[in-house]
Amino acid sequence: AAELSQHISTAGMEASGTSNMKFVMNGCLIIGTMDGANVEIAEEIGEENMFIFGARIHEVNDLRSQLSEKNKFVGRRLSRVFDAINSGTFGDTSMAHHIIGDLEEGRDHYIVTSDFNSYCEAQEKVDETYLNQKLWNKMSVIGVAKSAKFSSDRTISQYCEQIWGVERVAIPTPSD
Repeated sequence: AAELSQHISTAGMEASGTSNMKFVMNGCLIIGTMDGANVEIAEEIGEENMFIFGARIHEVNDLRSQLSEKNKFVGRRLSRVFDAINSGTFGDTSMAHHIIGDLEEGRDHYIVTSDFNSYCEAQEKVDETYLNQKLWNKMSVIGVAKSAKFSSDRTISQYCEQIWGVERVAIPTPSD
């Protein structure tokens, strides 16, 4: 069981899978971007019952254009993270060095640098909410109560009808 699940992808990239639907159905709260399944979840349970951060799809292209200005979004907080990684605090830096360099130079297709501060703020909201167990539990129960749309029974029935074009078949019981 989990109490919080992170589903993070750039808006419009459709990388947020449907596993988060199952997490919500089981009482888990979501921290994530408004991409993929998170959009559908928000429509059902309300954004107020999720921890949403980052750019929305209509903002992504403009942000990518702005990223060509070096260090546009690499603020003090993210610079400290990069410094810690580059210093070897977390181990071998050879894999991360070029990625950090690209991000610092504005080559950031997934707008990681733009979304970073918003992610940190959302994570702070998670921490604050978790301390208020009454609110956390309320959000969890609302998520469960409003997530019936994501049940596999409904989904399979819809696929049968709208995609596969097959009809239901009665399954005989042992008494038949």
